[in-house]
Amino acid sequence: MPTSFIPHGGGPWPFVDLGMPAQEVAQLANFLRELPRSLPAVPKALLVISAHWEARVPTVTSAEAPPLFYDYYGFPPASYQLRWPAPGSPSLATRTRELLGQSGFETASDVSRGYDHGTFIPLMMSFPEAQVPVVQLSLVSGLDPAVHLAMGRALSPLRDEGVFIVGSGMSYHNMAGFGDPRAAAASEGFDGWLREVATAEPIARSAQLSRWAEAPAARLAHPREEHLLPLMVVAGAAGADRGRVSYGGSMMGKVLSGYTYG
Repeated sequence: MPTSFIPHGGGPWPFVDLGMPAQEVAQLANFLRELPRSLPAVPKALLVISAHWEARVPTVTSAEAPPLFYDYYGFPPASYQLRWPAPGSPSLATRTRELLGQSGFETASDVSRGYDHGTFIPLMMSFPEAQVPVVQLSLVSGLDPAVHLAMGRALSPLRDEGVFIVGSGMSYHNMAGFGDPRAAAASEGFDGWLREVATAEPIARSAQLSRWAEAPAARLAHPREEHLLPLMVVAGAAGADRGRVSYGGSMMGKVLSGYTYG
């Protein structure tokens, strides 16, 4: 299986009208709907690293039928009535912990946590039938990019086991900047750097992603980096594969990109 970093958009879009430009909504929604067509086969399972879950150690959802976790606030009532009953996979949760443990990571599982909107919103478009089992994996508190690259390297064998590893975040995530047209230049500058680095040869890719905060406009694009860190896991899991830009678009006038390896 390839491994992909996808933009997951904002809140419960596009299932409720949030006042976002229609062309931007349609472009990202179409990309997510077409994502399964880019895969060589139907995945045996999905391992999703969402920007919206952080834990002390890498933690996996382990329920057989995780609920949806509506971890957004202040949206219309329809936002809290969405349904996506994808099954969990306790066996994949165990395998994920096993691989991380072999690389020296302490891990944990959470049988009660549901899929947050970084998982269920984009995957409702990509896998609407909700038949492919899904396990969600947390980020690690502290948000060290080297730690997340190492997590990805540990999990790379899952790709040969039919698991589609998905990093769900945003290549630009500055909530104040989304409403400020002056921030467009910062999003363009950072995205230009990210495109070059994310598609570089593997050694240079890892070295530069580890120092992402030194990139042009880095902290203007990501005042806090939780939405960028899923890319680190994906890039680590890519191994020797070179990346390609699989999505190029915008949200509220700010440049967004997505990447696929393999």
